[in-house]
Amino acid sequence: MEKQRLQELLVQLHEELEQTETVDERTGEVLGELKEDISRLVKKETDIEEDHEGLTERLGDAVGHFEQDHPKLSIAIQHILDSLARMGF
Repeated sequence: MEKQRLQELLVQLHEELEQTETVDERTGEVLGELKEDISRLVKKETDIEEDHEGLTERLGDAVGHFEQDHPKLSIAIQHILDSLARMGF
């Protein structure tokens, strides 16, 4: 059940990332990295169990980066982090 919810959250986040406009170079880099990570997970090209530490760290960094300028993105990322935590990652 939790994996299904995580997949739904990843799809939602991917859609949000696609709609987010880049405002500066660093935001563009963070968006690009997240888009790649989430895209691989959504397409199931990567298994979350294999890269959960790196993904969790990148998502945590992104929450802080987007908090002020992109609060919806920050909230979506936090939901994924919460879901990962419930799954034991």
